[in-house]
Amino acid sequence: MYAIIVTGGKQYKVSEGDQIKVEKLDVESGKEVTFDVIAVNDGTLKVAGDVSAAKVSATVVEQGRDKKVIVYKYKRKTGYHKKNGHRQPFTLVKINKISL
Repeated sequence: MYAIIVTGGKQYKVSEGDQIKVEKLDVESGKEVTFDVIAVNDGTLKVAGDVSAAKVSATVVEQGRDKKVIVYKYKRKTGYHKKNGHRQPFTLVKINKISL
């Protein structure tokens, strides 16, 4: 059984016991959080009105920052170049239960 959830403008396919990195949530480690569900598959795929009451509950494992991504801009013949780094904050959550 799996569900498709929406958080942070992205969609994730999750099953019970999965650990996923999502966009930073303003929740402390150890707290529980619920996600909106857009589809559930428990043998047959259910969408729209069939999953309006469905919830996915998860526990926040940790808050962190991802690996550094280097952004390098360069234009030839003009001497223009810029180097910049970025670390995206994330929240690691463990999926506890998918309920219909």
